[in-house]
Amino acid sequence: MFTSKARVVVAGCVLCVLAPCQKTAGREIYVNNLTGDDRCSGAQSLATPDLTGPVRTIARALQLANGGDRIILAATGQPYRESISIVGLRLSGTRQRPLVIEGNGAVLDGSQPVPPEAWEHYRGAIFRFRPTRKAWQQLFLDGKPPVRVPVPPGRTVTELDTLQWCLVDGWLYFCVENDKLPADYNLSCATLQTGITLYQVENVAILDLTVQGFQQDGINVFNNARGVYLAGVISRGNGRSGITVGGASSAVIEACLLGNNGKAQLLTLPYCEVRIINSYLLGNTAPGWVDRGGSVYWNGQQIRGGRDELQPPETPQQNQADQQSNQQ
Repeated sequence: MFTSKARVVVAGCVLCVLAPCQKTAGREIYVNNLTGDDRCSGAQSLATPDLTGPVRTIARALQLANGGDRIILAATGQPYRESISIVGLRLSGTRQRPLVIEGNGAVLDGSQPVPPEAWEHYRGAIFRFRPTRKAWQQLFLDGKPPVRVPVPPGRTVTELDTLQWCLVDGWLYFCVENDKLPADYNLSCATLQTGITLYQVENVAILDLTVQGFQQDGINVFNNARGVYLAGVISRGNGRSGITVGGASSAVIEACLLGNNGKAQLLTLPYCEVRIINSYLLGNTAPGWVDRGGSVYWNGQQIRGGRDELQPPETPQQNQADQQSNQQ
């Protein structure tokens, strides 16, 4: 999973990057996926009899919002299970007043439980099932990605260690513990395609949000999305990439953490511009950055050709966190 150094960087930077967007936001729209109601106006954070309390879904908040507004998510401990699109002039903010989605540590999750009856025995302690979405899949154990074993194209499954998994020819394989079956685990897989899609929109900020479990991308800055600002975002366990940027789009990725994604933590496509600041792009399951075009800047310096991993320079605070982690 993620390193202590990465978490220190995100935690230390996120408060700094939240402040400017909070000061410049317009109307506030509250979202709560437990107590909210999509009939409400979202004007207040607590449920009220007059329907001015929070809405239940982010999609409904986006229907109510205009550029410059601030959508505030409640971190309820339950994931927001939806796929959202931020599109068009109405949702476009300005540099001084962007549209803000403030996650407060909430989770946007595109996975659903695997039915126990979907599994079939393969051999030994290995079971398999065939998901509906076969490409770029991800498996989750208790809501987090377990260890994935890469299998080159044309190869078959050989061995998996306990609680490891792999994807081969559209089949998802999982190795159980002794005397257990897949039904004994809380297993889920990606069912929704993309967590957040930005298309032909300008000046949008997404802050302090975890995006996971989507079959393709956690966040796709798709085409002509300009002035996108991602700060304090964790994008993990998505089938293709944590973040994809392409098609004449521009994005700043600051104090973010990308890891456990299937093909790339960050994927850049032709004509885009991406500026990465104090972020961790881990090389644990896929390259930190896959370069298929565009211009990419790492802490102010242009870089080319992709990277296995990208991480900020070490600081005394990070070294202290490592020492504490090693002592535990």
